Amino acid sequence: MSRFRFILIAALLLITTPAFAETTRIRDVIYGRKFGTALTMDVIKPEKPTGIGIVVMVSGGFSSDHAWTDGMFTGNTFKPLTDHGHTLFLVVHGSQPKYIVAEIVPDIHRAIRFIRTNAKDYGVDPDRLGITGGSSGGYLSITMGTTGKDGDPSAKDPVDRASSKVQAVACFFPPADLINYGKEGRLFNEFEPVKFVWHTIPVASLPRDQQIKTLRDLSPFWQISKDTAPTFIITGDNDALVPHEQSVRFIQKLEELKIPCKIDIRPGAGHGWANMAKDYELLADWFDQHLAPPR
Repeated sequence: MSRFRFILIAALLLITTPAFAETTRIRDVIYGRKFGTALTMDVIKPEKPTGIGIVVMVSGGFSSDHAWTDGMFTGNTFKPLTDHGHTLFLVVHGSQPKYIVAEIVPDIHRAIRFIRTNAKDYGVDPDRLGITGGSSGGYLSITMGTTGKDGDPSAKDPVDRASSKVQAVACFFPPADLINYGKEGRLFNEFEPVKFVWHTIPVASLPRDQQIKTLRDLSPFWQISKDTAPTFIITGDNDALVPHEQSVRFIQKLEELKIPCKIDIRPGAGHGWANMAKDYELLADWFDQHLAPPR
């Protein structure tokens, strides 16, 4: 396991005492199929649901593994969310090295469309969906916050007729601008600390202008618009893998467009920290605020 994945999973899957004793877990819900392989999610329904649904990215270093959901379920990481009555959808996506980022992102669009289509079955409001994750899961979260799409009303599959938009984002240290990564003009695939995931965005063989185009198209920063979902980011200012300026500039751009946003910068913190589980209380509050039922 790469250090990127190890640090993230160790931080997010803090396994202590069972946290979901008063919840219902539905395992291996198939939300789509990819080359004959099922794409699955686990659903965790709280004892007293409020109608809010939170899409949780099971993702680190653009790897994803259903086995990680056991740690998510038995640990205390997500307890603040379920305590607030949020229904959780633990989404497993197509994983590297089999799939690259451009092939992973469509999985998340599909997952959100599936959740929205089946929202009533899970006791959630299809118009009150949030998303969260850390690192690559944070990237996928802000990607959905910026690029969620309307459904295709003419699609044969009813899932594809639903929107993939989310109404709020709250995440940790997401890569945001892949053409100015840590400093202006430095491409993601030129930043040595993340060399072990360069293959997830295979542009090295392309002319530089094409590299820039591909990386820009995959950068949530460059997809920000007035329709971007309200976004809250927590990041450390000593992150060796995802420079915190990525989050700072992302939030600054949201502020310019007057999109509700917030950033919490942790002095001295790196790519994950020991007490991250406590921060989900802050995320839960953000979702409560921005996913409140209409009056």
